Amino acid sequence: MSQVIQPKAYSSTEPGNKVRLVRLRSCRTPGSGNRVAGVGNCLNIHQVPDPQKQLLDPAIKGTINVLTAAKEGGVSRVVVTSSMMAMTTSPNLPDDIVEAEDCWTDIEYCKQKGLWYPISKTLAEKAAWDFSKEKGLDVVVVNPGMVLGPVIPPRINASMLLFCNLFQGSTEAPEDLFMGYVHFKDVALAHILVYENKSATGRHLCVESISNYGDFVAKIAELYPEYKVPRLPKDTQPGLSRATLGSKKLMDLGLQFIPVEQIIKEAVESLKSKGFIS
Repeated sequence: MSQVIQPKAYSSTEPGNKVRLVRLRSCRTPGSGNRVAGVGNCLNIHQVPDPQKQLLDPAIKGTINVLTAAKEGGVSRVVVTSSMMAMTTSPNLPDDIVEAEDCWTDIEYCKQKGLWYPISKTLAEKAAWDFSKEKGLDVVVVNPGMVLGPVIPPRINASMLLFCNLFQGSTEAPEDLFMGYVHFKDVALAHILVYENKSATGRHLCVESISNYGDFVAKIAELYPEYKVPRLPKDTQPGLSRATLGSKKLMDLGLQFIPVEQIIKEAVESLKSKGFIS
């Protein structure tokens, strides 16, 4: 099954262009080329199942099947949604190196620690790049950080759940799984920017800034002192170099990231309005 969604409005740099969104519900199944036939470009919002035992094969095969469908359907450009987790889980990098688009997650380290989600994201992205090279398909990648903002679906996702738990005093810190945060509106805009700009190539880290999780939690505590937000160590990600221009590639394309204060406030007010926090 697939569904074509017509957007209410879209402003493109090229007059007359429209975005046609195609939802592929069976990306694990090969032979889906007819579902994207006639689509000039493609934005692939790739989601993977949650259970660890189901992560790797669906992530890799799902990516390849969507790219195969795009290639068979004559798609000229595919935007793949990867993750910061395909970049950041690399504890052996020198401390003076700012992790960015040229960094890849250390697969062996993740295997030793049982971190299967970053493995799945890394292998899926590498599979996309291999496919691009072998089949001649134009692929660009967006690597979002911890995605936050107002809650739209009835259930909150993993990032928002981690955020929400802070207001209950949770001291859980994602030591190997954090590089920065970003508003979901900026993630969406990043996809459009790399989709429209043919000069955009390669990977694109998408975070407001590169920072430690402890920095983020401290900012929440500062903005909302009435809550029992925990005090975490400053360097919750040992060796991660902080950087305000970590997403320079997207900034050079014109993306102005929503600042952290606004990200936090919009998320908190939304969680309050929906009863997730009181």
